[in-house]
Amino acid sequence: MNVKKLALLIVIAALVASYFVFDLGQYLSLDYLKAQRGAFQSLAAEQPVLVLGGFFLLYVAVTALSLPGAAIMTLAAGALFGFWVALVLVSFASSVGATLAFLASRFLFKDAVQSRFGERLKKINAGVAKDGAFYLFTLRLIPAFPFFVINLVMGLTPLKTWTFYWVSQVGMLAGTAVYVNAGTQLGELDSLSGLLSVDLIGAFVLLGLFPWLAKAVMAFLQARKVYRGYQKPKHFDRNLVVIGAGSAGLVSAYIAATVKASVTLIEKGEMGGDCLNTGCVPSKALIKSARLAHLEQKPQRYGFTSITPRFDFADVMARIHKVIGKIEPHDSVERYTELGVDCVQGSARITSPWEVTVDTAEGERTLTTRNIIIASGARPFVPPIPGIDEIDILTSENLWTLTEQPRRLIVLGGGPIGCELAQSFARLGSEVTQVEMLQRLMPREDEDAAALVTASLRDSGVTVLTNHKAARFAVEDGEKVLYVQAGDGEKRLPFDAVLVAVGRRANTDGLGLEAMNIATEKNGTVAVDGFLRTRFPNIFACGDVAGPYQFTHVAAHQAWYASVNALFGRFKKFQVDYRVIPWATFTDPEVARVGLSEDEAREQGIEVEVTRYGIDDLDRAIADSTDHGFVKVLTPPGKDTILGVTIVGESASDLISEYVLAMKHGLGLNKILGTIHIYPTMAEANKFAAGEWKKAHKPEGLLRWVERFHAWQR
Repeated sequence: MNVKKLALLIVIAALVASYFVFDLGQYLSLDYLKAQRGAFQSLAAEQPVLVLGGFFLLYVAVTALSLPGAAIMTLAAGALFGFWVALVLVSFASSVGATLAFLASRFLFKDAVQSRFGERLKKINAGVAKDGAFYLFTLRLIPAFPFFVINLVMGLTPLKTWTFYWVSQVGMLAGTAVYVNAGTQLGELDSLSGLLSVDLIGAFVLLGLFPWLAKAVMAFLQARKVYRGYQKPKHFDRNLVVIGAGSAGLVSAYIAATVKASVTLIEKGEMGGDCLNTGCVPSKALIKSARLAHLEQKPQRYGFTSITPRFDFADVMARIHKVIGKIEPHDSVERYTELGVDCVQGSARITSPWEVTVDTAEGERTLTTRNIIIASGARPFVPPIPGIDEIDILTSENLWTLTEQPRRLIVLGGGPIGCELAQSFARLGSEVTQVEMLQRLMPREDEDAAALVTASLRDSGVTVLTNHKAARFAVEDGEKVLYVQAGDGEKRLPFDAVLVAVGRRANTDGLGLEAMNIATEKNGTVAVDGFLRTRFPNIFACGDVAGPYQFTHVAAHQAWYASVNALFGRFKKFQVDYRVIPWATFTDPEVARVGLSEDEAREQGIEVEVTRYGIDDLDRAIADSTDHGFVKVLTPPGKDTILGVTIVGESASDLISEYVLAMKHGLGLNKILGTIHIYPTMAEANKFAAGEWKKAHKPEGLLRWVERFHAWQR
């Protein structure tokens, strides 16, 4: 800290300390001001400029130093000077004092805070730079937010000083008026009977209602601003229109129909979306077939001399489509029609905040609706690698049309989808090469979990190339080739098919978002607030198209919030809860996680204690010859509160549920340890992990006394 900053900090600290040391707060109490009211009024009558100027400077000082007493001084101003004089006086004094506090905070702390927490503050800084004035105005209108905190925090942001001043001047005016008005009524109190005066009671009622009124005013003003230029229909065809019939859309429509709302569900492709048709369901069916085929590699593990599975790849793929067909009725038009949902096949486009135009086989139709939910999902992202347009690439969408197995398959991407499919095709007999540009597979998981999966992939026959970047595709003498760049130079990888699994992109094309000025994030997802609203309060987004987690179960979780907020938000809104989000990668071994990982705790500077239980010690795992993997639990040092869990092993995706429940409801490891688990099961791993934590925290002192007691007993 430089000399100027240090000097200013010392001056401010000295002034604040003086306030408390000399008990100056007694002069800013209502009792004192009321007792001296007559003297102040007389002095004000004799020397109005001196009293008004002194009061102004004192108010500026109290506000600038963030001292308690500004609210009492506002009431006092109303009692001493009357409504209009007090309103002008306090309005300017509070704004000047707030700006001085803002500037002091900026001068002393902004550089240090931004340099240390710049990455975490990027989103806040961007929001302030874009809508800082409106954001500050909202906070100023709601007295529930302490004004001094707003002054100091805003000083740490990029908000311009002049913007801060004039927004504070305007934003605090309404609150100042309410307090000053209450002060004028307090000034007229002469006896206890005055407490029952209509004016005084009215002033305090207004004071109590002001935060709610301010919120209503802000909502009204925001709506006027957002909906300007659009004509709201007098009547609506529907209460809700949902765009997309994947997990998020289906759940949204289901909830709306359940509460007897009129709802239309629009889908341009197949009902069930990605999860049913091209994602979770077919991939898990493929993984199961591949696991059975892999038994050929390890027959001795189960006491066999040999296991020779005979299969035709086309039959494996046919089974996958049978599985899809068996689940399909759960998501069918027939089922949802019976539930009361109007299902429409076609491409939807939002044309106004209350209108959705649908291009159907029968022609174009426009629906009017009070609310809209965008649940259009996501699709595989295809990177612009040179030459890729010359190749018929596979993705998780078109993969399931294969009837002939690729002999040489390249998988681009080391995330969950890439790992699952690389292992499955290798176990079915393809020569699989997996290419990942980062230093290891599964970068979202801890290194120990990723290492076990990588070892298993290689054991399954996958050639894993990390730190390799796909440079270009080519067709040479009729042979398809991928050139990759690595530390040891360029490599040539010939292949028969390539599967691109490097991420997913939100489906926003053709929805009319640009015309409606509905913003999207850098990654392409629709920008929503904590209630899943877009810039229009009646247009929501949920599921993969909204992020931040692109999982089927999270899409269904978000759908509840989106549909309830859409239908009943005028009475009560619910902010989506992301505190306990589990996920799993269905490789062999599976990897499941909820909450913090070790890497995240380290990056965020969170001190944790790591408890680990090796599944190689678990009886059921040994009996099943699946004795590999671990359960890892993160807790605060010395406490059994669960901050995060990673499980690697057989059925990890099922085992994690006990920890999800525990974290959701605040149950610690002691509760898990005290719960009976059936023997022999994989679920016992959770109990034994809790037991490892307990052993590390056994009361050594007490046990020494117990040992002495037993010795005495003998």
